[in-house]
Amino acid sequence: MKEIIYSSHLKFRIKMRNIPFLLPKQIYQNAKERYFDVATGNKVAIKRVLYNGGERDMMVAYEENTSEIILITIHPLKLLQKFNRIKTKRWKKL
Repeated sequence: MKEIIYSSHLKFRIKMRNIPFLLPKQIYQNAKERYFDVATGNKVAIKRVLYNGGERDMMVAYEENTSEIILITIHPLKLLQKFNRIKTKRWKKL
């Protein structure tokens, strides 16, 4: 099994957005949707979670190689953000 590593940027975002520390790992492991982000070259995992008192789609951007998965950043998706990124072909389904 590959080791899951939190980038320093992800740790910063967790603190800034008051996100539970284990949530990025849980989103990665249990994602309902996965995409490749053409603009950044990263993969994206998306899962609907409880955040700030409501249900939101939350995304985790990540890179992976043969031995590890590096979780880069996390943020809640705005209502049409996911739809627009798919429609404009910025995100391609994995």
